[in-house]
Amino acid sequence: MVFSILSVFFFVDKAFSVIITDSKRLVAVNSSPPESSEVKAEKQKLKIELGRRLFFDPVLSKDGKVSCASCHKPDHAFADDKAFSVGINGQKGDRNTPTVFSTHNLKFLFWDGRARSLEEQAIGPIQNPKEMGETVGMVLLKLNKDPYYSKEFKKIYGTSPIMTDDLLNAIAEFERTLVSKDSDYDRYVAGNKKALSQSAKRGMDLFFRKAMCAECHKGPDFTDGDFHNIGLPITEDVGRAKVSVTNKDTRKFKTPTLREVAKTAPYFHNGSFGTLEEVIAFYNAGGGNDTFKDPLKKPLNLNEDEQKDLIEFLKSLNGKQAKIKSPFDKK
Repeated sequence: MVFSILSVFFFVDKAFSVIITDSKRLVAVNSSPPESSEVKAEKQKLKIELGRRLFFDPVLSKDGKVSCASCHKPDHAFADDKAFSVGINGQKGDRNTPTVFSTHNLKFLFWDGRARSLEEQAIGPIQNPKEMGETVGMVLLKLNKDPYYSKEFKKIYGTSPIMTDDLLNAIAEFERTLVSKDSDYDRYVAGNKKALSQSAKRGMDLFFRKAMCAECHKGPDFTDGDFHNIGLPITEDVGRAKVSVTNKDTRKFKTPTLREVAKTAPYFHNGSFGTLEEVIAFYNAGGGNDTFKDPLKKPLNLNEDEQKDLIEFLKSLNGKQAKIKSPFDKK
């Protein structure tokens, strides 16, 4: 026979209703009063600020010298100016560091798409032996010993000690605020027809038509979020195929956003191209040779002036958002 008994237990400042649905099953329901929209908004601000601090704090690394911002450099549009970033003990990473700007809508993170959320992505560099080289357990141990972090996590997430999910969420919430906006292109689309130069306007027409850039670089963030093989030099890095374990994904890599692209050189997953001029010349030639190359990659037959115009349009995708500073910078 099924019966229900409702009991309410009070623990400090929280109340829990325990519903007994049968003799063996207990269902606990948090019956604390719902937070107001104002309280939620304030907590969200605190989360973002906490995430910003964590992003710039080398406490996440084993040697206490490498932070997220060591590779995702604010002055370089949260990408790196090196082909391969340098982690603990001077070790170089395996791939180029992409920008964090405008990653909030992506369904796949990392060049091979092995992470499905910013939270899942955040744990990767911490545990990577070439990047931060730390265990999450040791990070939590350090943070729980820190009075500031212990207090802030308790205030925001209501738990003590600090939990892994809360740590990763705080970092991710900060990263979600890194949105490239108010570019010349954005203002042009919004109605300011003087926002783009004549060269950039010609480049825009090429981008969406003859050069076929928008076949992959589409949408508000200029990425289809998919994976493509464009014929870059063949190496042992098989890209997406390592994750999907599918032969057709061999040497496919995620389409990067073009937001802030003029600031994020060097380009591609291996950082092999140092300038936009080199990138456009590579695409204009139809990419490289690879059995698994995307069939869309064919010679574009752009003349020299057209290539220059296309680059001018790409430069118009740089935003004018406020500069993000480290909370550890001396004022």
